[in-house]
Amino acid sequence: MNKVTTIDLGSNSFRVLVYDCLNHKIINEYNEVVGMADGLNETGNISIEAQERVVDAIMRSSKSLEYDPKSAVCVTTAAMRLASNSNDVLKYFEKTTGARFKIIDGKEEARLTLLAVKYALKREKIDSSKFILLDIGGGSTEIILNEGDNFNSKSFNFGIVTLTQKYLTSNKLIEELDNWKKEINLFLDELNIDLEDFTFVATAGTPTTIAAIKLGQDFFHYDKDEVNGTIVNLKDLDESLEMFKNSNNETITKLVGRGRVEFIEVGIYIYKAIFEVLEKNESIVLDDGLREGVAIDYCLNKSI
Repeated sequence: MNKVTTIDLGSNSFRVLVYDCLNHKIINEYNEVVGMADGLNETGNISIEAQERVVDAIMRSSKSLEYDPKSAVCVTTAAMRLASNSNDVLKYFEKTTGARFKIIDGKEEARLTLLAVKYALKREKIDSSKFILLDIGGGSTEIILNEGDNFNSKSFNFGIVTLTQKYLTSNKLIEELDNWKKEINLFLDELNIDLEDFTFVATAGTPTTIAAIKLGQDFFHYDKDEVNGTIVNLKDLDESLEMFKNSNNETITKLVGRGRVEFIEVGIYIYKAIFEVLEKNESIVLDDGLREGVAIDYCLNKSI
């Protein structure tokens, strides 16, 4: 078979991809919000409700894309890394659906996401020699510096879900992000590089949502081919933030989709914080991420 199905089970999102290994093209895809990190801050566990949402998502996507969960290459990230019941949860997923998930660490997550982004930059005819990649997840945020064939990465333990559920006021959130900015600066200082030489690239739900809004799209009319390569600047972030603060839930749901409404503002604050740390005015947005990286890696090596 020259195709592979991959599943990326994140802290908030569940994403499936059917990928053509011969032509390196997407055949089909499926996305759903499962909120796996819901309540993780308080309990340290993946809740029964979240587990059932994931099982339902696997079964729905399997029917929709006509794939066998047993033969899919499945990875899971920050929420499972943090949860104390992750082994039991993964056994339950395999028993009920056949899907066998592998928990990957921050380094491997960075490598696979970077692989997808390099292919995407080539596809979009954007110079990929020197860039900084930001991947904002539900439970962690990855920063990757790529220079030619070498990269340095660090996974930071904050994301849109965990910060939203931890901080009810924006003052506390800003305070927390200021602390993380110091951590990120320490990581960057160790690398001893000139950030001006590096293009700022961003992937994941928050950047793609802002890019889509800038292009006049909403969640139900999302065109990733248009979103890919879109330039997002600080002004776009401020305008989106202002709009979300002054809109009702129905309007925000139309723009960002169900299960993302309560997280989008925190996502923008995180995105802004990274802009500030890197002293950048704009970033290139790409839709490609971990699930594409898992697929490409499988195609190149026939394994993960």
